[in-house]
Amino acid sequence: MKQNILIRDLEQEDLDWIKESIPDGVSQNEFLKNLLKKAREDQFKYSLFDNAVTPQALFGQLPFKFIDLFAGIGGFKCALTITGGKCVFSSEWDKFATVTYKAWYGEDDVYIEDIRDIDAKSMIPEHDILCAGFPCQPFSLAGVSKKKSLGREHGFKDANQGNLFFKIMDIVDAKRPPVLFLENVKNLRSHDKGNTWKVIQTELEKRNYAVFSKILDARYWVPQHRERIFIVCFDKDIFGEENEINFEFPEPDTSKLITLKTILSSNPPKKYMLSDKLWKYLQDYAQKHREKGNGFGFGLNNENDVARTMSARYHKDGSEILIKQKKWRNPRRLTPHEAMHLMGYTNNYAKLFGHKDGFPQVVSDTQAYRQFGNSVVPKIVEDIAQQIVKVMAEVITNQNKGGLIKSKF
Repeated sequence: MKQNILIRDLEQEDLDWIKESIPDGVSQNEFLKNLLKKAREDQFKYSLFDNAVTPQALFGQLPFKFIDLFAGIGGFKCALTITGGKCVFSSEWDKFATVTYKAWYGEDDVYIEDIRDIDAKSMIPEHDILCAGFPCQPFSLAGVSKKKSLGREHGFKDANQGNLFFKIMDIVDAKRPPVLFLENVKNLRSHDKGNTWKVIQTELEKRNYAVFSKILDARYWVPQHRERIFIVCFDKDIFGEENEINFEFPEPDTSKLITLKTILSSNPPKKYMLSDKLWKYLQDYAQKHREKGNGFGFGLNNENDVARTMSARYHKDGSEILIKQKKWRNPRRLTPHEAMHLMGYTNNYAKLFGHKDGFPQVVSDTQAYRQFGNSVVPKIVEDIAQQIVKVMAEVITNQNKGGLIKSKF
């Protein structure tokens, strides 16, 4: 049944645009009906998050498209958006991480199903850079140790997460992105006596990608030690052989030490202080392992320190990063807001997506700690992305192709 609708209070600019856009021989009514039909067929969705805005590129003038696989809370999205990119596809299956992702970036259209079930050819758009911080638990030192203690397989044999790298390769085969940008724990190189890394490198190289990799410590970008391996791959058909590609990982300024003072609150809520019982347990546990000659224990920090690596288990007791708080009886955990800044989710990124007072916390403290502990540090990704963009711009300039790399294939 057809019905009529009335639209009130249109802006003059909108009215002018309608008049200018109507083709000759087409009525205003027919034009607007076709406009609505097109929006419906394209599955246009109005954002539920009023404070999210269309981001603006702040670095360079080279536009590119990227996809964000295993997106978490959007470390890659922050970094590549501020570098000039447009995210055309996001995938994340953790329901709490998607709550944060949607709220922070105004994204309603996040693929939340198992990425292994996706038809990449039809469901993933064309893109210039494939980004993926694929699950690290099958390869991390802590993850491998836990799985061994439980008698479970690890690495590629992990039934739930170990084969996700090969799904990335399926997507690469289907879409052939010019650049791959991957991240994982540093243990990826040494896992299974180096065999895991050999498999990954072989899979990338046999697809005719030039592979660059480096382990970087986040301590020169944020006040925590956080070593991760970053892998950047360039399609040789576009960029040439490895020795022809002018790519280098960013060199941190090692003379500048960033300390916890830059992220600690001057007046944290008292609820983040450890209970007497928990603080005694942590001290006794550390003492027991010291007597056995082990290094297990808590990390107690003041404002002039660089913290240990924040892990996804931080919500349990906060033991890896405890803060000496003046005039408090016991040490305290970081607050979620401090943890966010420890990971480098600064207001600079938040403003890019319309959040004037920083990214909001939209999940429980427990989930927030898990999300930050699993995240990549956006600033490192941004600095690497700038190096990637330079290589892309050089190819476009040298080959006199004035547009997106992927758009020409």
